[in-house]
Amino acid sequence: MPTSAHRRKLRILFASSEAVPFAKTGGLGDVAGSLPRALKHAGAKAAVILPKYGTIPQEYRDRMKHVADFYVPLAWRNVYCGIEKLELQGLDFYFVDNEAYFKRDGLYGYFDDGERFAFFSKAICEAIVKVPELACDVLHCNDWQTALCPVFLRELYRGAPQCNNVKTVMTVHNIKFQGQYGDKMLSDILGLADIPAARDQLYCDKDSINFMKGGLCYADALTTVSPSYAYELQMPFYGEGLDPIFRRRSNILTGILNGIDTSIWNPKTDGMITANYSADDLANKAECKRALQEELGLRQDPTRPLVVMIGRLTNQKGLGLVRYAMDGIMRRGVQVAILGTGDADQEEAFRYFDQKYGDMMCARIAFDNALSHRMYAGGDILLMPSEFEPCGLSQMIAMRYGTLPLVRETGGLRDSVVPYNKFTGEGTGFRFSNMNADEMADTLLGACELFWTNQELWTKLMLQAMATDFSWRRAANDYMDIYHGLHPEVIRYNKRRDR
Repeated sequence: MPTSAHRRKLRILFASSEAVPFAKTGGLGDVAGSLPRALKHAGAKAAVILPKYGTIPQEYRDRMKHVADFYVPLAWRNVYCGIEKLELQGLDFYFVDNEAYFKRDGLYGYFDDGERFAFFSKAICEAIVKVPELACDVLHCNDWQTALCPVFLRELYRGAPQCNNVKTVMTVHNIKFQGQYGDKMLSDILGLADIPAARDQLYCDKDSINFMKGGLCYADALTTVSPSYAYELQMPFYGEGLDPIFRRRSNILTGILNGIDTSIWNPKTDGMITANYSADDLANKAECKRALQEELGLRQDPTRPLVVMIGRLTNQKGLGLVRYAMDGIMRRGVQVAILGTGDADQEEAFRYFDQKYGDMMCARIAFDNALSHRMYAGGDILLMPSEFEPCGLSQMIAMRYGTLPLVRETGGLRDSVVPYNKFTGEGTGFRFSNMNADEMADTLLGACELFWTNQELWTKLMLQAMATDFSWRRAANDYMDIYHGLHPEVIRYNKRRDR
């Protein structure tokens, strides 16, 4: 470590199993595609590393340049690894190439996922040693697919000068997915069976190891995607068996609310919506609603509150509450539109409601990005009654489009939505506390009553929601604070901007 402080850009290598626009299954892909670019603007030298999947569009594959190749030791075997590079919109992306592991029809869900992502984590460590342009000060790991990087760095790479000063940050996007495998992997794949510290901290029961647990135990700093989720992870209900570790390491656990790409989600410039509008001129939002009602086969009536739900149709999203309360909601003359795919029983239930309520309810069981834009723009209320929600992006996008979110008080929903206060007029949406269908329905119908009786106040809430800053700039500055806390010898390159 340098003996005197000096000013330079911190080098951040952002390790992720997916990143937009190359590969995405969920919010992690959005984060990995947006946050590193914001880190560059905040004064870091940032790059992203991810697997070279067979599903990456050919237009990007054709532009990749071969940087290096070497063999990665996985216990008793040596496995080929190539490093490819592509610069996109000013950000460097590196791709770990091994066709046996990654040239497949999907990203996850294979019998050898444990081996695939153990290789990915080990390949990242080898690349830091062997590829000079991948030298870094901070290796920022994300979820279980890269959680072994801090373990490998500490136990197997301490002797490498390129790794001596590398600090690790571990971000939890969803604790439900942990990467649990049989303990034979310790000797057969990981090569850690003879290292007591690693062995003991990876075991999660007498026969199994847990990749996420290893990352949580070994990382120099832990983060998650909202302040409330950081608090919830320390509780048994939310911690999925790892809550003792979060409590033990709470002094290095930080919750930082994700952002959204405000260049994509912008009603003033969005080319996918019927008519553009902004906080300065809301007139065309009414046309977006009318056109959406027409597109979905709903009654074209501006006096009906249009409630939209956009996302995965799973129990986690609180759909049991919606199903229970649907009849009562529909009796009050509210329109409901749902877009998404998910569990078969949820899909079937909403198809039933679609048929039952005719031109007052529509369920589109599909993934349709363009339609999601039109629903954010045309809706009056976004309903998001999640059982848990580490961060959530839909509520932020809805606010950007002046569609008021109605959410349950959990995780990032609590942190991003200010509840309407009838005494002060403050608020950017509506919230309820418990996993209770009647409480949700009461809150929703109360919001609809406000829509019916006080359009002036409704417009005020819309403008307050649209004025909220959900850009990545805010989150990037918070991450820079953590990085510089790990490297106090490096003076901040850019001063922190006021929020």
